[in-house]
Amino acid sequence: MKFTKMQGIGNDYVYVDCFKEQVKNPAETAVKLSDRHFGVGSDGLILIKPSKAADFEMEMYNADGSRGEMCGNGIRCVAKYVYDKGLTDKTEITVEAGGSVKYLELTLKEGKVSLVKVNMGKPELLPEKIPVLAEGRECVDMPLEVKGNTYQVTCVSMGNPHCVTFLEEEVRNLDLPVIGPDFENHPCFPKRVNTEFINVLDKKHLRMRVWERGSGETLACGTGACAAGVAAMLNGYTEDEVTVHLLGGDLKIQWDREENNVYMTGPAAIVFEGEIDV
Repeated sequence: MKFTKMQGIGNDYVYVDCFKEQVKNPAETAVKLSDRHFGVGSDGLILIKPSKAADFEMEMYNADGSRGEMCGNGIRCVAKYVYDKGLTDKTEITVEAGGSVKYLELTLKEGKVSLVKVNMGKPELLPEKIPVLAEGRECVDMPLEVKGNTYQVTCVSMGNPHCVTFLEEEVRNLDLPVIGPDFENHPCFPKRVNTEFINVLDKKHLRMRVWERGSGETLACGTGACAAGVAAMLNGYTEDEVTVHLLGGDLKIQWDREENNVYMTGPAAIVFEGEIDV
């Protein structure tokens, strides 16, 4: 099977062109390919497929083989792949992901995609739709007890569930492999959760580390950066446009409250290509 390894600010996936290739067991294949010692090494597997609802479909699997609904860094890489590989000549495309259609604007440099702006859609705040077991119409600045410690969290879905916590403690010093799984598997989150640990730097900048459901700590999470931006704005920490500094690089997040859409802008890059038996 031919594949392309790509990354969006360090969030890396193995991409397969399913216009040409067949992946019979994508969950099993995701586990095999994601292994950084015996496989290709990645945060998961993304299949690029035909779609009846959009120009393309993105089908995403986490490193543990679980199905993911949406991946912000991954969808930018899909845009770069389909343009750079000649599957489209359009600089405005649609991609179906997790049952919804996203709208993407491509910025070119020397004929190749360098930046992608994604309309990530409406942030979901209703607890039952995130989902999170909580009362009320929003989970904003909600206390959550994790292993004897109480965190103030704000929960948002950007097509997948996120729990955002703002900390005075320097997030770069956190032992995420110890605390991350306790958030991910907390009984408040029936479908598990992605967790963003945030330092507010000023009204326009956030620092973030992320523990992703099914993958562990990653260098970046696009939907997580969107959720963090929305959570910061809901809590009054920032303006409606912020730069989120992640371990792998920066993303620009804008929440247009009038139309209630979140926009994410960031880079995408091809790392290498190869062929592997699966």
